[in-house]
Parts: sequence; structure tokens; C-alpha cells
Amino acid sequence: MQSRNPVFARTAGMTGARTASAGVDAASIQQLEQAYAGPSAGPVETGRMTYNDVIMRTGMTFGVLLIGAVVGWFAPQLFWIGFIVGLVLGLVNAFKREPSPALIIAYGAFMGVGLGGISGILESSYPGIVVQAVLGTFSVFAVALFAYRSGRIRVTPKFKRMVIIGMMGYLAFSVVNLFIMLFGVTDSAWGLRSGWLGIAAGLIGVALAAFSRVLDFDCIDQGVANGIPEKYAWTAAFGLVVT
Repeated sequence: MQSRNPVFARTAGMTGARTASAGVDAASIQQLEQAYAGPSAGPVETGRMTYNDVIMRTGMTFGVLLIGAVVGWFAPQLFWIGFIVGLVLGLVNAFKREPSPALIIAYGAFMGVGLGGISGILESSYPGIVVQAVLGTFSVFAVALFAYRSGRIRVTPKFKRMVIIGMMGYLAFSVVNLFIMLFGVTDSAWGLRSGWLGIAAGLIGVALAAFSRVLDFDCIDQGVANGIPEKYAWTAAFGLVVT
């Protein structure tokens, strides 16, 4: 028989509410314990950049560059278009605050056409030069990576300043040399890049390329360690391909 006592009804209601609340609290505690005992969320789950992200995007950009190089090799007359458009896209990507995968891929395609075209022209005059250039590029990459990972080269603020100053100086030299070549100031078709001066300029260029690689590796390490967003893996890939 149902009780009509209002005090008894209120007491029963309060008891039921406490029981339900206790059940919810117990379930919440159990869920928290399970979450605490489970593995912590990794970079993939939290949307942070990983080394695999950088490798994947670098591979994609470099693959597109190789396809463009094949086009330029068989159509060397396009090398000026490839270089000019690639330079413009390179500057746009360098100054963009947010990375644009489409623009980075486009940079790789046009720069590939430029590299393939000039490689075909030089190979016809100097057989074997392209193979040497490719081997040299990958050799510098491997040596720079080994030197950085083994700790033989440490990136310090002073090191960064020296590399940046060296790159600016080399760029100025290259621009001056280009104008000398275009206006025929010297008898050499290569301007100042001939004889012993050309050899010295080449060695300096190789050294600056290696040091620039080290800066790229350090930037990627810092990005992964600081947990920057995954989208900046495109920026890292762009930097590696440019260098």
C-alpha cells in the first residue's frame, strides 16, 4: 500500500537522488581512472608535427620537382620560365605566415622545370656534369645530417648569424656575376666563376649549402620538440627542397 506521509516521500526521494548521484560519480571516477591508466595522446592525436609528417611532405614536393625536371630536360627552352616562376613562388612561400601546400607543390614543379632545363643544356656541353651535381647534392645532405645528428655541429646564435651573413654575401656575389655574364664584362662565359676563383666560389657554395642544411635540421627538431601544428610540416619540406 502506497504511503501518504509527505515526510516519508521526501526522504525516499532524497535517498534515491543520492543513490543515483553516487552511481554517476562512481562511473565518472572509473572513466577517469581508465583514462589515466591508458596511453597518453601522441602528436598524431593532438595534431602536432612529427618527423614522419616532414618526411612525407618533403617526399611529395621532391617527387613533383623530379617530374618537373624530366619535363625541363626534354624541353630545355622552358628553363627560364621555370626559374622565374619558381623564384616568384619561392618568395611568396617564404613570406607567407601560413604554409600553402598548393603553392609549395607549384614551386617544386616550376623549379624542377628550371633545373631540368639548365641541366640538359649543361650536360650537352659538359657530359657527366649532371651526375656529379646530383651526387654532390646528396653527399652534402648526408654529411650535414650525420654531422648534426652526431653533435659534431651545434646550432648556436653565432652559428646562425655566420650562415645568414655568408648566404647574403654569396647571393650578392651571384647577382654581380650574373650581370657580368649578361653584359660580357669578361671574356669568360661564366663571368667571375672561372679559374681558381670559380673553384673557390664552388667550395664556398658547398660549405654554405651544408650549413644551411644543418639550420633546416635544427628548425625541424625545434618544431617537433615544441609541438607546433602539423601544417608547418609543409614549411619544413619547403625549406629542405629550397636548400
